Amino acid sequence: MTPLFEIENLHVAYGKVEAVRGVSLVMQPGQIVAVIGPNGAGKTTLLAAAAGLLRWRGRVMYDGLDLARLDVEERVERGLCLVPERRELFGDMAVADNLLLGAYSRRGNAADQSLRQVYDRFPRLAERRRQKAQTLSGGERQMLALGRALMAKPRLLLLDEPSLGLAPMMVREILRMVASLREIGVSILLVEQNARAALETADYGYVLETGEITHQGPPAVLANDARVVATYLGGST
Repeated sequence: MTPLFEIENLHVAYGKVEAVRGVSLVMQPGQIVAVIGPNGAGKTTLLAAAAGLLRWRGRVMYDGLDLARLDVEERVERGLCLVPERRELFGDMAVADNLLLGAYSRRGNAADQSLRQVYDRFPRLAERRRQKAQTLSGGERQMLALGRALMAKPRLLLLDEPSLGLAPMMVREILRMVASLREIGVSILLVEQNARAALETADYGYVLETGEITHQGPPAVLANDARVVATYLGGST
């Protein structure tokens, strides 16, 4: 099977400091692939480079295309969308208007249909569609960030720390929603500091430490690796 997304020997630097060094990973259509690791490991940098927000060296392929040839807007139009760690919502705008911004490249009936589908998937957003985004709870804001990305009809979501700032019960609900996106043909590259929750959601996992991949494998294999357990899973809830 031809990979949907593939990174080979990726290097990303901030000035003279190399934040990501020689990272390679691959994911197939329909997969959820998790990248776990501590703060400062380079996880967010990895996603930002894939989305076209940072310069990088190496090779990044998406759906058979070399991403070095595509800018951010072209990547979004082809179905590669980033849901950033801070969600980056427009707090003074209504929920509905935030969602419609995600369909900037799609107009008329197509955008209206996408809006209905997002409301079907996230009923709470439908209930709050006229509220300002800044009035939403943390979980609802994460739903809004996901919904906005879905408005662009993505094939691959780059999802950065969806559990950030959420209570454990809401983390489970959000990741259940994330897993359900496979039903509509969305693959997900999931960056997450909550290692246990990420591995429970993913089909395959990578451990990123100080900019390099140190472990990889199916979640069951990583969950039985003594070092991964000691560092990331011991005492987790």
